[in-house]
Amino acid sequence: MDKIAVLIPCYNEEKTIAKVVKDAREALPDAVIYVYDNNSSDDSVRLAGEAGAVVRHEYVQGKGAVIRRMFREIDAECYVMVDADDTYPMENAPEMVRLVMEHNSDMVVGDRLSSTYFTENKRPFHNMGNSVVRATINRLFDCEVKDIMTGYRAFSHNFVKTFPVLSRGFEIETEMTIHAVYNHMQIDNVIVDYRDRPEGSESKLNTYSDGFKVLFTIIKLYKDYKPMAFFSLQALLLAIISTAFLIPVLMDYAQTGQVARFPTLIVCCFVYLAAIQSLFSGMILSNLALANRREFEFNLTTLKARERHGD
Repeated sequence: MDKIAVLIPCYNEEKTIAKVVKDAREALPDAVIYVYDNNSSDDSVRLAGEAGAVVRHEYVQGKGAVIRRMFREIDAECYVMVDADDTYPMENAPEMVRLVMEHNSDMVVGDRLSSTYFTENKRPFHNMGNSVVRATINRLFDCEVKDIMTGYRAFSHNFVKTFPVLSRGFEIETEMTIHAVYNHMQIDNVIVDYRDRPEGSESKLNTYSDGFKVLFTIIKLYKDYKPMAFFSLQALLLAIISTAFLIPVLMDYAQTGQVARFPTLIVCCFVYLAAIQSLFSGMILSNLALANRREFEFNLTTLKARERHGD
């Protein structure tokens, strides 16, 4: 098992990959640096190898697929993940490692949004998207994570080996954050300076399509992790809609003693039934989520016991 592993997902980053590897080696001289190539068509693989990194490959396209491969294959006491685009300074890595190794952190977030991100990043919709995602997750999951979408993080061994990677693309950062928050893992924050990509280096993140994927991921994970709240909101919405259409029918009946719009009445009754069904679905799924939490805690305890015994 490595003491510290630096994990660098890479896809067509020949302009920056060698510098990122070099900076990582200078900041963390005791670390093993892994570059996981994701079907690059440029010289990224050669340059990473020449810079001293251990180069491995993931042939399923997508950042989530790369992280899944890295987390499965690498065993380390502490993991530092950083993007290959040279937008994050590695000078903060020792502090992030210290928080994991000495302060029991499960995930350390490299926080760009509290420093230079909004001035350095030249894509205004990315700026707005980061703010919206942060506000949404902090509101829905009752937390105070400073930067949800950052690609600069440090992890404990327990986090990496208990994190189920489900996403395939850039929504993976959102999934990591929600997993840590929901399971009451210790999250710490290190403010880092962000610098925009150098000239000639292009972002692989599509503002609109990837942005919608992130928002869909938030909704899906909210349903999975907090089913009672999700389905209660759905039940409330259905009940409000049904009531809005039912009130005129009841008013007509109060005035005339007759139901003039039977189809509306019937549809409203079915919508009320759907609201009740949604509420009971939330109750059932909430119990299943609680069982999953218990299983997670048991697996985490088992993993820690194996670490103590050196298995």
